[in-house]
Formats: sequence, structure tokens, C-alpha cells
Amino acid sequence: MAAYILRRILLMIPTLFGIMLVTFTVTQFVPGGPVERMLAQLQGHGQTGGGEIRTGRASDLYQGNKGLDAERIEKLKELYGFDKPPAQRFLAMMKSYLLFDFGQSYYHHNSVAALVISKLPVSMSLGLWSFLIVYGTCIPLGIAKAVRDGSRFDIVTSSVILVGYAIPGFVLAIVLIVLFGGGSFWSIFPLRGLVSDNWAELGLIHKVLDYLWHMVLPIVSSTVGSLAVMTLLTKNSFLEEIRKQYVLTARAKGLSENQVLYRHVFRNAIIPIITGFPGSFITAFFTGSLLIETIFSLDGMGLLAYESILNRDYPVVLGTLYFFTIIGLISRLLSDLSYVLVDPRITFESVENQ
Repeated sequence: MAAYILRRILLMIPTLFGIMLVTFTVTQFVPGGPVERMLAQLQGHGQTGGGEIRTGRASDLYQGNKGLDAERIEKLKELYGFDKPPAQRFLAMMKSYLLFDFGQSYYHHNSVAALVISKLPVSMSLGLWSFLIVYGTCIPLGIAKAVRDGSRFDIVTSSVILVGYAIPGFVLAIVLIVLFGGGSFWSIFPLRGLVSDNWAELGLIHKVLDYLWHMVLPIVSSTVGSLAVMTLLTKNSFLEEIRKQYVLTARAKGLSENQVLYRHVFRNAIIPIITGFPGSFITAFFTGSLLIETIFSLDGMGLLAYESILNRDYPVVLGTLYFFTIIGLISRLLSDLSYVLVDPRITFESVENQ
């Protein structure tokens, strides 16, 4: 297994390098880069309504009606690092990224690392609660549906979760706001932020309750659509095991249905679900939903990614891509290794001996 892990880690290097190279190349051909946007802003034509690129030195380059001459434009390119050839800039960027130095944001005028850290609490709240609710609901529900396959309970629950799956999360969020957020019906849940404005003045218990109170509508909106896939995966996995010969043998020996289900079927049927835990758990900490965050005024990773692309904030785009690509590659490796940990029948010896 050690040889397999080493090979996978070594394979991550060209994969990561290739992803970054392709993305960096694409950014070189996208119109409206940071230099062009700053030129437009300095000449009075670049107000975008969503903020502006802030730097303490760029405004000194503009000379009123004279505009910007070639020398000052070159200084502006130097300010953003575009005075060097693309290959040199890419290699310098990757060298800094190896040290997890992601540079400064063009748009927010702050370090990329500090910016990501400031947005993570929102995305972690949404992702972690969604992960716990989805797995905590779908596994027992899927088992119950497998045991009662074809019954009225199975049909009704399948209909409900499929309707939830068919409703987009942002549409459900709007409906919930109208119903429970002070729209046309009841004003029960707040509509903005993770906590109330007076959160710092509350006691510990009230802080927890206030946080949970704010999270109800965003969590419901982001999880309902995910319930169908995991529930049906659990159901089908258990049904496949229940129909195998060893289950008939166990029943013939006089074991009760609970003993058959939880002593024999469960440990085999749960394998495809358990192996998805590492990737889902890690991803839950770092992903963000743009629409959910926008609707509920949550300033998280989804909104940051959208703003960065819209404003051509390349340090944020490339820095977060580098970081999340590493997270994704590691989660895939952990998912593969989890197969060996939960199922002794699987081995990597054949891979190591190649």
C-alpha cells in the first residue's frame, strides 16, 4: 500500500501543474484583465457598481485630461506584475504557491490567504451541517426503504424526496423566505447573516441558539436536493446485499431479521457509502453555494469565487484553485484508501507489483 500511496502522491504533481497551467493560460486571453480595468477606472469609464480595484499607487499614474502615456501604462503593468513574460510569471507564481504564498488580491486589497480564511466560516457552516444532515437522514431512510421495498412507505418517501430533488435550491430558498422569512405569511426566521447584530452581547446558550436560528433556512435550501441521491444509493446498496445467497443462508440458520440486517447485510452494504465519507467531509468545509449565499446574504466562498471571476481578480482565482485542487486530490486518495480500510477483500498489491 505504501508504494501505491507514493505513486498517487507523485501523480498529483503533474495533475496539479496541468490544471494550473491550463487555467493560467486561459486567463491570459480573457478580455478585461486587471490592467485594462484599472485603465478604464482611471479614465472614468470603469465603475462597475460592485466595488473597485483599490491600490495606493495606481491613481498617481493618471494625469487628468492627458490620460496615460505609454510609460505610465508600462508602470501600471509593472504594478500588477504583467511586465514579465507569461512563462516567467507562471513559474514565479507556482514557486510562491509551493510555499502557500498566494499573493495579494487586486480587488479586495488583502492577502488571498486572509481573504479565504475570513470567508471559510460561512462555507464551513453550510457544508458541515449539510453533510451531517444528509448522511444522518439518508442512511437510516435508505435502510428503511430497502427493508420495505415496494410498500406504501417506500413509494411515498420516494415521491417526496424526488420532488425535493426536482426543486432547485435557490427556488426553494425563495419559497422559504416568502413563507417563513417575513414575506407574505410568517416572520419566523431571519434573512441575513450567520448571527444577529447583538450576537456578541448574548450568553453562550443564546449565541448557539441564535446561530442555529439563522442557519435553518439556508441549510434546508441546500440539503433538500441532496437527499434523493444518497437515499436511493443507500436503498439500492442494501437491496443488492439482501438478495444475495448468504442472506438466505443466514435466515435458514434461524437468525432474526435484525441480526441478518445489522450483523451481515449492513457491513457489506455500507461500504459504497462509507468510502464517500472522506471526500464529502473534506469538501463540506470548503465549498460554497453562490445562489444560497447571495439569497441569504452570507459572505462565503461561493460569493468570493463569483466576485473574483467577475472582477478578474487573478490572485484569488488561481490561489483558491491551487488550494482546492490539492484538497480535491487528497480527498480522492483518502476515498480510495477507505475502500481497503472498510473492506479487507480489497488490496492494492496488484497495483504495487506492476
